[in-house]
Amino acid sequence: MSAEPPGLDQLRELPLPVPVSYWPQTWGWAVLGLLLAVAAGWLATRAWRRWHGNRYRREALSELALLEAAAASDPLAARSLPALLKRTALAAQPSGAAAPLAGDAWTAWLARCGPPLPDDGARLLETLAYAPDTSVRALDPTELRRLLAASRHWMERHHVEA
Repeated sequence: MSAEPPGLDQLRELPLPVPVSYWPQTWGWAVLGLLLAVAAGWLATRAWRRWHGNRYRREALSELALLEAAAASDPLAARSLPALLKRTALAAQPSGAAAPLAGDAWTAWLARCGPPLPDDGARLLETLAYAPDTSVRALDPTELRRLLAASRHWMERHHVEA
């Protein structure tokens, strides 16, 4: 009984098991994956539309930041604030409801669409828009800063027409 051990040339590799499929085995997982993909696409589309729809707001806020920096040293730089608010309102409301408004009706409309301006906001906006340079230079800097802060708050939080 002298059996010789098998040589290396007779060794064979063990067979590997069948690879596991990554494809779901039941239709329920496929449906769930499809629903998740649809929901992700809908959310992405909604976020893109919101971001694209708020472009006017981002541009207005960046222009307001430049205006605030300039108005800190020269109050006459704030003269463009009423026009900036009006342009922002017209971009937010494509129906043009804000276009013919002025004075108290304008500030009431601003208060209806977003956070209200300060109590003397109408007077300050009129001063900035129509008063001579000497009147604008005579404005209290804290009132002007308060109006600029309220304008920033309005631009950030106003409601857009559907």
